[in-house]
Amino acid sequence: MTKTFLFELGLEEMPAHVVTAAEKQFAQKVAAFLDDQKLTHGKIEQFSTPRRLSLLIHDLADKQADQDLEMKGPAQKIAQDAAGNWSKAAQGFARGQGASVESIFFQDFKGTPYAYVKKHIAGQSAASVLPGLTTVISDLTFPTRMKWNKFNFEFIRPLHWIVALLDNQILDFKFLNLQAGNQTRGHRFLGGPITLAQASDYPTALEQEFVIADAHQRKAEIKKQIQQLASQHQWQINLDPDLLEEVTNLVEFPTAFAGQFDPKYLQIPEEVLITSMKDNQRYFYVRDQEGKLAPYFIGVRNGNQNDLNNVIAGNEKVLVARLEDAAFFFAEDQKRSLQDYVSQLENVTFHDKIGSMSAKMARTKVIAQLLAQKLKLDGSTTADVLRAAEIYKFDLVTDMVGEFSELQGVMGEKYALIFGEKPTVAQAIREHYLPTAAEGDLPQSRTGEILSLADKLESLMSFFAVDLLPTGSNDPYGLRRQAYGLIRILQAQNWHLDLQELQTEISAAYQAAQLPGNFDYQKHQAELTTFFQDRVRQFLAPRNINHGVIEAVVANSKVDPVTMLTLAQSIQAAQETAVYKPSMEALTRVLHLTQQNQTADLPQAVDSGLFVDSTETDLYQAVQKLQEQFSQLEAPDRFAALIALQPTITAYFDANMILDSDLKIRANRLKQLQLLAQLINSLGDLNQLVIK
Repeated sequence: MTKTFLFELGLEEMPAHVVTAAEKQFAQKVAAFLDDQKLTHGKIEQFSTPRRLSLLIHDLADKQADQDLEMKGPAQKIAQDAAGNWSKAAQGFARGQGASVESIFFQDFKGTPYAYVKKHIAGQSAASVLPGLTTVISDLTFPTRMKWNKFNFEFIRPLHWIVALLDNQILDFKFLNLQAGNQTRGHRFLGGPITLAQASDYPTALEQEFVIADAHQRKAEIKKQIQQLASQHQWQINLDPDLLEEVTNLVEFPTAFAGQFDPKYLQIPEEVLITSMKDNQRYFYVRDQEGKLAPYFIGVRNGNQNDLNNVIAGNEKVLVARLEDAAFFFAEDQKRSLQDYVSQLENVTFHDKIGSMSAKMARTKVIAQLLAQKLKLDGSTTADVLRAAEIYKFDLVTDMVGEFSELQGVMGEKYALIFGEKPTVAQAIREHYLPTAAEGDLPQSRTGEILSLADKLESLMSFFAVDLLPTGSNDPYGLRRQAYGLIRILQAQNWHLDLQELQTEISAAYQAAQLPGNFDYQKHQAELTTFFQDRVRQFLAPRNINHGVIEAVVANSKVDPVTMLTLAQSIQAAQETAVYKPSMEALTRVLHLTQQNQTADLPQAVDSGLFVDSTETDLYQAVQKLQEQFSQLEAPDRFAALIALQPTITAYFDANMILDSDLKIRANRLKQLQLLAQLINSLGDLNQLVIK
């Protein structure tokens, strides 16, 4: 016999961004509890609104299954003496299992006889087990937590009611000062208390009191209503998925509405208008059929159609106030010169341990100059990069960015164009922040790419120099994201930079430029190098590159992300070929022999006069030829060339005893293998590869 169980936590409005994650976590932990308690069940329906987390569990067993167990006790030699008398250990074991010593029997466990008793455990009723769900409430985690009343308990928001209803049975369930019942609550303003006769009545009963508890249903309703408004007015609406998710988790009973604003505000850059509507007010912005921003917006209220005109008027008033501010800031910002803003950055602190934003830009310019040389940029592009580096943070001190921080970089581009800067320079100012997320958009211009790299390198080296290294999950300055973005840009452009060597070159360039500040960039250089290698691991892990390959290439002697990435792809592809196994066995045998026989007594060079077999000559000539061209080859070609040596290496091992009794021949052969090992090791640590 099965039952339906309703479990609901009612609370004050949660922040929208935690609702979906909380719903999933709640369902997972309740399901884990049921599994642990051996209560079988069917489908678990999940519900969430800003005011509730709830589950409707179908086909829940009305009791745990009975269990017939064989309980293991002490070994027979401990349970009985030589005469067969029961020891105190045996008596205590039997008593602890609710049995008598006469019920003990012996059976082997790993070759040794042990005492056992059979035990029957009757399954408990679901009604007696489910009150244990208090542990689930206590175990729920949230990004922020709060206390209330006099309780020494933290939760995302104060709890106000609990429903625990097994079919029509109210469970004896108490948490803090809340006694579980069969009463839930409808919409805060439109609905009232709801007494549930049956657990299965839950969704319908809530909807009658203006609560759509199913988040998917609520989201679908919002989309439908917005699309109806768009169709009615022939508008184009960008249904941004993040905004749609947020709005869904802000309301219990959605009603979409359309508002408008004066077309004069369209003279403001559309990014400002969109930020005001989307980010600040949670409105969906509107475009006309030609794709131009239109003076309308769509909002979603938490309620029905009643007094909707008043709601629209109120939202229009709030938006217009924001647009008035934006129009004022936009006009005022243009009354000053770009150089005024740049000068003001001397008084803006980048970080109190590092210095001003102006000093940061000076260091970024030095790095940009170095990158321009290393990547062989033309004169015009180099000039654009250096000009952008001189001014790229100026918009931080504008009134517009002071009010709308989301627009940093965006307004930098807008104002730079207004102040007469070249479009390439203006674009780089916007793009230097990119990517803003792990897999976000990359800069699209060469100037933007170089400025983004330079800015990220400056930040990483500066924070590491003043001992502000990320630890565990703590990364307040977003250094992991910046390093990962840097690697993505290098990979996208196939730019080879040794990030270990580059740190030394940047430090030297700082000194040559006689920049103020006395930072020890060498202090944590090794840690920053490892930090870059970890980001390469992060890049490769989700791209179907196995762990052994990743560890092999990350150990490359040059910390060049592009080399690591391309080599990893080559090794991964080679694993599917017939030559991979014998080739890797041959190469790693070279490594093992040289590692196990390291000695200072090896000759300076290989002496071909000591060769005994033609295979020695063959390998010697092959390695010499490869040495001559190795530095000109890309990593995948180096790997392919080493694989091609496999027949020669195998023949060499088959024909020769490396550790020959003649010490001169032994040393000569080890020197021969050492030269080859140096080429192999330049790729990474092939010992990390799994060879099957």
